[in-house]
Amino acid sequence: MSTSSVPKSFCTTKEAATLLGVSVGTVQLWSESGLLQAWKTAGGHRRVIRESVERLLHKSPVTGRRAGDVPIPTSPVLAPAARQLSVLVVEDDASLLRLYQARIASWPMASQVVVADNAFAALLIMGRTCPDLLITDLRMPGIDGFVMLSALQKAPEAANTRIVVVTGMDKPEINARGGLPLGMEVLGKPIPFDRLQQIAVEVVASWQLPSQSGH
Repeated sequence: MSTSSVPKSFCTTKEAATLLGVSVGTVQLWSESGLLQAWKTAGGHRRVIRESVERLLHKSPVTGRRAGDVPIPTSPVLAPAARQLSVLVVEDDASLLRLYQARIASWPMASQVVVADNAFAALLIMGRTCPDLLITDLRMPGIDGFVMLSALQKAPEAANTRIVVVTGMDKPEINARGGLPLGMEVLGKPIPFDRLQQIAVEVVASWQLPSQSGH
């Protein structure tokens, strides 16, 4: 019997990246964070358990739709001259997701909103396109916001994303879970849409700042 006919139980980081639609670097970060199961060969090459890749795909289908039937963008929608504010909202409560969509749509700046009802979906979106603003809850089924934010802290694709946490957890509860990465603003619930809109204005205003590079 030919061994080539037996499906492999593992794949390379490049193969995993192709299956997930993200970069090899993102697969490596997810492996280090435990989001994907992997090991290193004696030669130092990383191998990813195929079942963990398929489980991630199953939990976060890549059919181009998320909660609210919002399509996942795979590339910037507009040229920089006509740039929209891109916002990713991560929240497992469907009614709150609809509320986010309705309120953000009323903001004066043109905003492109993508929503995810779980952290797996959010990580796949972040691995493909980097929003200007990420708004996330912390309590979610499966992997929660703490794990997701820890993974994003090491991800270069998230370096230019403003991250805001909106949660019903108080500071002692958050600290008991190990706290959050530095630089993330934490807001309480009910959702403070006025503050979120102010943050959105700050993000858009930062695009107009002169470059700090020398000539």
